[in-house]
Amino acid sequence: MIDLGRLRALHAVASYKTVLAAGQALHCTPSAVSQQLAKLERETGTTLVEKDGRGLRLTEAGQLLARHAERVLATVDEAEAALAAHRDTVTGRLTVVAFATACRALLPWALHRLASEHPQLSTGLLEANPHEGLDALHRGHVDLAVLDDWPEAPLRYPAGIAHVELGWDLVDLVVPSGHRLSGTTTLAKCRDERWIAAPVGDICHEWLMRVMPGLQPDFHVGEFETQMTLIAAGLGIAVIPRLARTALPDGARIVKLNPEPRRRVVVAWREAAAARPAIKAAEQALRASWTQASAARASRTVNAPA
Repeated sequence: MIDLGRLRALHAVASYKTVLAAGQALHCTPSAVSQQLAKLERETGTTLVEKDGRGLRLTEAGQLLARHAERVLATVDEAEAALAAHRDTVTGRLTVVAFATACRALLPWALHRLASEHPQLSTGLLEANPHEGLDALHRGHVDLAVLDDWPEAPLRYPAGIAHVELGWDLVDLVVPSGHRLSGTTTLAKCRDERWIAAPVGDICHEWLMRVMPGLQPDFHVGEFETQMTLIAAGLGIAVIPRLARTALPDGARIVKLNPEPRRRVVVAWREAAAARPAIKAAEQALRASWTQASAARASRTVNAPA
């Protein structure tokens, strides 16, 4: 009988291409992964990996078994979810991956609620961009993903991934207090300004390049709080999602955009784990957190300096 843990090691190497990355994903040492692979080869009587420079690559037999391993591990997930649903107890461990703004604005309250209402459930949180988060979810390395999905740069959800919408997050243009722009404007009228944007590779940067092709920002900064500090210093303008915005710093103000850009915030999980009570409990906690954050955003928008 093939050991399940060794199948996980093979699947991780197939997914991440190196023993080092597989070990990081499985939270063990590269040596432990190599030992599992060696035992699996002895167990199956087949050469599954071979050296490729300093790394390893799967043989044809290894690739064949890795494809079966993916289906086996998905079936195990389904079985665990079914058992958990049968017990009707929110228990075990739940790891969430979320984009940076959600980590700050949604997850603290949601995770606190889960800890208070379900003490038998332990939780973990990883910060990643939505592309990385969706990949980690698909590979089975996290249980739940909170993602920002822009209509102009939509995410592609792999087969076997279910997702639901939390809501829409509107985006405002933030400018220095003495800036010429005021009232309502369009992105097209802002093209020649000095722009502050997210780093290349970030989905917010991808969205900005889609809606303003050829734009060349002067600043690339990941944290929206830092972007607003640069704006307040008079160094440029930026589009800031409302979920990411706390109080505006002195020296910055909002200019409304028409049409208003917006992004969809979604929660995703593997369909194989959908019956697990912890998934449903986490979704409910996130919905409650979204409602609370939405009320705070509405208050900030009403009181924002024009």
